[in-house]
Parts: sequence; structure tokens; C-alpha cells
Amino acid sequence: MSLATSPEIWAEGGPVEDWTTDYDIRDKDYVENPVPIWAEMREKCPVAHTDRLGGSWNPTRFDDVREMAKMTDVLSSRQVLVMPPPPGSAEMSRYEQMIAAAPITADPPIHTWTRRMLLPAFAPKAVLQYERYTEELAHSLIDEFIESGRCDGAEQYAQQIPPRVIAHMIGVDPGMADQFVIWVNGVLGAGLNDPELRLKTREELLGFIGAEVAKRMEDPQEDLLTELLFMELDHPDAKITPEVVVGITNLLIIAGIDTTWSSIGSSLWHLATHPADRERLAAEPEILPIAVEEFLRFYAPVTMARVAEHDVEFNEDVHIKRGDKILMNFPAACHDPEHFEDPDTFIIDRARNRHVAFGSGIHRCAGSNLARLEMTTALRVWMERIPEFSLRDGEPMEWAGGQVRGPRVMPFEFPAGTKR
Repeated sequence: MSLATSPEIWAEGGPVEDWTTDYDIRDKDYVENPVPIWAEMREKCPVAHTDRLGGSWNPTRFDDVREMAKMTDVLSSRQVLVMPPPPGSAEMSRYEQMIAAAPITADPPIHTWTRRMLLPAFAPKAVLQYERYTEELAHSLIDEFIESGRCDGAEQYAQQIPPRVIAHMIGVDPGMADQFVIWVNGVLGAGLNDPELRLKTREELLGFIGAEVAKRMEDPQEDLLTELLFMELDHPDAKITPEVVVGITNLLIIAGIDTTWSSIGSSLWHLATHPADRERLAAEPEILPIAVEEFLRFYAPVTMARVAEHDVEFNEDVHIKRGDKILMNFPAACHDPEHFEDPDTFIIDRARNRHVAFGSGIHRCAGSNLARLEMTTALRVWMERIPEFSLRDGEPMEWAGGQVRGPRVMPFEFPAGTKR
């Protein structure tokens, strides 16, 4: 049995003694507040290393992360999770790895044409068609709990919006949202520490998507799934097959949901725990677009991974070996003092804010326009309906971490209102 699939690799390995040589992205401190840890790494060892989970590198400087993101010839995206594959999972061919969640799991040339498949649907003007749907959805969710004066802002609001929007886009019942949440948690949440659950979830999700794709092959609909299946692409390497569309849809459901609900949830958590910012946004709703960019920077949720195809010498003192994993730590890069003034302070109207919350290079998030629309609409409607709210004292607050960070349990209280 190889190291990558050995059950021993999933052991906790004890507490972290030195974050620069033995970090653990599953550690409670790293999950709940990684900012001071990144600062320590950046000062002492800006490209840290650990042997945990099979070994990985963790760059924390803005310039280093952006430079590594450009190294697509030697740092492959075919394995975007630093966690090892589940024990007993079938070995996938390189092509199967590439299209598993293309374009995010693909390298050129496959990345080039699969990304091109998605771009028309996620262009700025194209995503505007989902604004009204998102707004009505946000109102309907709030209607369900506003009269009680309390809710779980994560489970009842933030986690409900992206799955329903994605379901609407791909032409499946929005009532699938709860099942989407279960699948996302099984892949990127609890499944990261439970390899058997991750394998089971993956099989269920791909089975569902495969069945939906087969239906569109027989009976085309007015939805994104059909559009992708029958798309004509002017690219010499393009080979659009049902398997490719399954992979792209897998990406939309997993990456397109967890990342955005994490951003919405983190934004609401911040407003609930920082009354001055909440009051400022309530009094000046016109600053919301700028505030969204600061929420994205400060609470950037996503850390992708790469795998080295060859030995790589980076910055003279970092010796990356073939097969090593590298974390594209975009959240840490967003806190680099060389690029952001007072980076560890949330400034709701920050003027200069060229963050990399959506990544950098050719793999920059193709769905960023939709994510911004969902965030902006969700926060705008919430602040219009519930301008005063806070965390309930004495009740547990829970963060998910690892490679996608955001609140998963968020008990709120507020003055009881009325339905629209």
C-alpha cells in the first residue's frame, strides 16, 4: 500500500510544535484563526513545510503565491486537495484526474478549452439574470425565521443560497439544496477527515450528475447542462463529452457552493461581531460593493493545492521534490503587509484592495462574477431586513477549515420582525 493511501496518514499526529516545520491545516487554531499563524510563517519561513498528510509546502507571501500560480508547467492542478485520496479508491488515469472537476483540476491544454466552456455563462452580463432569483430566494429564507428573532445564519441562510442558485442554473430542482449541502460536506467538510465518507459521497454525487447529463442527452432543456453538452467550441483540442460535462458540473456543485456560502457566512459573522461595521453598512448601504471586496480579502475562503511534476528549486532555498503538494495559500497572500496596508485590520471601505481571494493566473475562479452577485445580494437583503443582529451568547460557533474556511454553525439573535 502506498503512502498516499495508507490509513496511518490520517492520524492526527499530535499538537503542532512549530508552525514553520510542522503545520497542520486541520488544527483547531489554524481553522479558527489562521491569521497570526500566517504572520509567524511569513516572518520566520515564508514557504513553510510539513510532513503531515504526506507532506506539503505552504507559501504565505503574496508574490510567492502569485509566482507559484504561474508555474503551470511544473506544478499541476490535477490534485487540488492536499488531503490524500481515500484508501481503496480506484486509481484514476491522468486524463480522468484532469476532467474530474475541470477546469480547476486541469492543466493546459485541457484547462484552456474547458474553462472556455464556462466563461459565457459566468460573464458579468450573463450572471445578472440570476440577481432577481437570488433576491427573492434571500427574502423567502428570511421570511422563514424573522418572526422568531433567531436563526442559524449559516445553516438557514448562507448555506442555502449558493446551492439553490446552482441548482437553478443547471436545471435541477432547487429542493435539492439540502442534498447538495450534504454532498459538499461529504467532500470538503467532514469527508476530508473521513476518507470512506469522501469516497461514498463522490460516488453518489457523480451518479446523480451522470443521470442528469444522460437525461439532457435524450431530452435537451433550457439550462446550463444542456448548453454545455451541445456546445460548439472553436478550439483544436476540445473534445466535449458527457464525462467532461459531468466533471464541470461536479465543480459547479462542490466548488461553486462551498466557497460562496463560506464567504457569505464569514461576512455575516463579521457584521454580527463588529457592531461598528454593521452600523456603518446599515447607515451607508452604498459602500456594500467595496465592503464585499474587503470581506473577500480578509476572509478569503479557498486554498487550492498543486502537485509537483518535477523537482523544483524555488527562491533558491525551497527544494520541492517531484510528487510534493503545494498549497496555493491565497488567504495568507491577502494578509501580506507588503501588498496591503495594515492587512490584519478589517477596513470596510478599504480603497486599495487588489486581493487574490479568487486565485491568480489561469486558474483564477471562473465563477467570480456569480459569487460577487450572490454575496452582494445576500448581504443587501439581510441588512435591509435585519440591520441589527448579533451572536447568541453561550451557544457554540463552529468554523470549517482546511482548504475551504467558513462558519458552519452561527447562532444569531435579532429583534423579531415580520414577513414581507
